[in-house]
Amino acid sequence: MSNIKTMGTLPGEFLISEGPGAISRDAVTVAAGPALVAGTLLGATATGEYAPYDNAGEDGAEIAVGILYSWLPESGVARRGVAIMRLAEVDGRLLTGLDAAGRDDLASHHIVIR
Repeated sequence: MSNIKTMGTLPGEFLISEGPGAISRDAVTVAAGPALVAGTLLGATATGEYAPYDNAGEDGAEIAVGILYSWLPESGVARRGVAIMRLAEVDGRLLTGLDAAGRDDLASHHIVIR
């Protein structure tokens, strides 16, 4: 049996294109919780922090507003991260949490999923 490990999605690997400069990216505060991989869809919670998108949620995270650029480790406190928030073209195969509603939510931010 082999002990091969995979790296997961690399930072920004899901990006096909983005706006010039840093126009597509924002610094965000991600709520405390489990480790998150690059490409995780994010929603904005009622507290103003971002959390993994959950279409069944009721705290604001049920609306996808961005995509986590790079992985974040598990943490008991809020963490700083970077998210793609607008004007980008991304590879849907490398996104975590994507569903039809999330696709529509991101389209309203001019994030095109290929």
